[in-house]
Order: sequence, then structure tokens, then C-alpha cells
Amino acid sequence: MKYLIGLLVIGLGFLLAWKTEWLVNNFGRIEWAEQHLGTEGGTRIFYKLLGVVLIIFSFLVMSGFFNSILVNIFGGAFQEPETSTQY
Repeated sequence: MKYLIGLLVIGLGFLLAWKTEWLVNNFGRIEWAEQHLGTEGGTRIFYKLLGVVLIIFSFLVMSGFFNSILVNIFGGAFQEPETSTQY
């Protein structure tokens, strides 16, 4: 099931990166993106970056590598502390 959902998200990411002009024409500009990502093209860059991030995230989840990354980053925060009996 994760492969089917992953392929659908990859397709969505591809469409976001490919059809940015259509998205801007139909949904308008994103003010935050226009202010922080460039002049007159911030929304387009935002849609393209979002599409690429979705594609990369989907490949990581489908391959199982995303879980490894989460465990390596946050795994130490959820482990029991080691107790020593030496004084």
C-alpha cells in the first residue's frame, strides 16, 4: 500500500513542479512566497520546491530510509536513561 500511495504522491509532486503556471493562474499568488522567495516568481519557486520535496519524501518513505533517518535523529530522545550504581 505504501508503494501505491508513494507513487501517487510522486505524481502529485511532478504535477506541482511541471504545471506551476496553471497553479498560479487558478489559485493566485502566495504572498509569503512572493516576499521571501523572490520578486514576481516566488510563488512559482514555492510550487516547484514543494513538488521536489514531495518527490524526495515519497522515495524516502517507499524505500524505508525515512524511518532510519528519524530513528537516528530522534532515537536518543526516547530511550530510557542508563542508570549506574557506582558512587
